[in-house]
Amino acid sequence: MKWGILGPGNIAAKFAATITAMNSENQHLAAVASRTKENAQAFAGTWNIPAVYDSYEALAADPEVEAVYIATPNSLHKEHTLLCLKAGKHVLCEKPFTTNAADAEMLYQYAAEHGLFLLEGLWTRFLPAYAELMTIIRSRQYGSLIHARADYGFAVSGPRRERKLRSDLGGGALLDIGIYNLGFLTMLMEESPVSFASSVRLNEYGTDSFSAIELFFSEERSAHAVQSIGTILEKEAAVFLEHAQILLPDFQNAFAMTILPEGSDPVTLNFPPDINGFEYEIRNMTQCIEAGCTSSTVYTPEDSIALMKLLDEIRGSWNMKFSFEE
Repeated sequence: MKWGILGPGNIAAKFAATITAMNSENQHLAAVASRTKENAQAFAGTWNIPAVYDSYEALAADPEVEAVYIATPNSLHKEHTLLCLKAGKHVLCEKPFTTNAADAEMLYQYAAEHGLFLLEGLWTRFLPAYAELMTIIRSRQYGSLIHARADYGFAVSGPRRERKLRSDLGGGALLDIGIYNLGFLTMLMEESPVSFASSVRLNEYGTDSFSAIELFFSEERSAHAVQSIGTILEKEAAVFLEHAQILLPDFQNAFAMTILPEGSDPVTLNFPPDINGFEYEIRNMTQCIEAGCTSSTVYTPEDSIALMKLLDEIRGSWNMKFSFEE
């Protein structure tokens, strides 16, 4: 697969490192585009990318590019995804895929109608540890799932804080990092919550810097998530079953988990990544494209849309604006 990158920032550097390490798997970097040619050239020099553009439209029109990785600001994801789809490219767009569910539905429908693959880059869903965790839960070997929790927060200041929180850039802790928390919790429950309760702290940009959310599911199951931009919270998660707890010290980089069964010694399972964790979603995307599919078999459009609908409902309860005009 020959890749183009839109938006050469920090997360794009991790993606470029992954693709470079996957050259033996026929994954290659073909082009990069930024708003300024200087940024694109610097990124291309670091990762040995042959084609450099200061126009996203020019990259989308490049016939050498087969798939595009989009890592531009959240509020531009819809616009740039549609640009690349209309140019006939497969697309992997960083989370959050869009800023609202209606836009997500439109894009998935467009991709399917035009035979193009489209995926929201919630890369954690593809980790081997998650697959093993779901196998344990579904087996009920430790009884039914009762409750789960996930926390994620980091401190940020200066221009990066502004980028993370500005409403016109699709900012806010829930959309930017809470999507990992809620994506993890709804994956475990395999359904959307029937109701929720929350507390929130809004900032000077009108977005959320902190929130605590309680989710209520069928069969009296529940989940709890805390997300913050401005406060460091370890990316810890815990899963409570009837006869065991499962602890993930870093549920985002889920390379290990410990099972604490009732009456038995703890068991730690390790899942070291082949590269850095991004490789699993890239492999799934490639396999799906080769099979003629327009969406992932692991993280489906239905999963992505349901998660965005939940984010819409929660932010709507806070009276936040979360739809942006192009």
